[in-house]
Amino acid sequence: MRDWLHVTVKRFNKAGLVFGHGSTNARDEAAYLLLHTLKLPLDELDSVLDRRLQPAEFEALEGIARRRVDERVPAAYLTREAWLGEIRFYVDERTIIPRSYIAELLRDDLHPWVNDGQSIGKALDLCTGSGCLAILLALAFPAAEVDATELSAEALEVAARNVAEYGLRDRVHLVEGDLFAGLAGRYDVIVSNPPYVNRESMERLPQEYRAEPKMALAGGEDGLDIVRRLLAQAGAHLNAHGLLIVEIGHNREVLERVFPKLPFTWLETSGGDGFVFLLTAADLRG
Repeated sequence: MRDWLHVTVKRFNKAGLVFGHGSTNARDEAAYLLLHTLKLPLDELDSVLDRRLQPAEFEALEGIARRRVDERVPAAYLTREAWLGEIRFYVDERTIIPRSYIAELLRDDLHPWVNDGQSIGKALDLCTGSGCLAILLALAFPAAEVDATELSAEALEVAARNVAEYGLRDRVHLVEGDLFAGLAGRYDVIVSNPPYVNRESMERLPQEYRAEPKMALAGGEDGLDIVRRLLAQAGAHLNAHGLLIVEIGHNREVLERVFPKLPFTWLETSGGDGFVFLLTAADLRG
């Protein structure tokens, strides 16, 4: 296993693979593919590296490495899983691969913005994709009913599978629709990781990212097409003390230029404080 890992890391680097779908470098991705393919615990790499590979195991590993290099298929689509922290989600080509700084914030139950998790009775995830943030909302706030909207019927099929796997069909309600269409009532928390890649960046996307559904990535000329609509409508769907939390990628500068009067609060994440903003209901209603 140690030899295979060493050779595969060199192979991935030589091929110029692009990472970002769960791993940030060739070694981490090769190690993940090795452990997943051989059905070994993902946290026990060091203890198995000196194990000899059987011919069938070597063949399986070479097959998955070959597809990663020759076809540039993201690792998550090869393994049919993606992880947000310690939470695993099923994923395939019908939906964007889960990755969100909002997941980090939900691990802390949105503290200090939410002091009492039991006070969250109704939450919403807009552009839910695989359903990952809706599920994390339900896990973070056990008293909450969670709505999750998505325009892609195919993505909702993936979301339904994940919701069922976590036994949350009674609390997470999937809605096929455009943003707030078809929703009633107001929410204590609204989160969204919408499409926000601008036109220029879409034209330069690596092959790995072009494997994902375009509609889950493309945010228009400046990346803010969906965010503009979201900000225009969200205030009418929040309770008096409700929170809106949105991930916008590298668009902080353009967002603040387009909405100079909105008092964005930028939340600290592992990537820094320029990727996720928070607005209160009062902020949105002026």
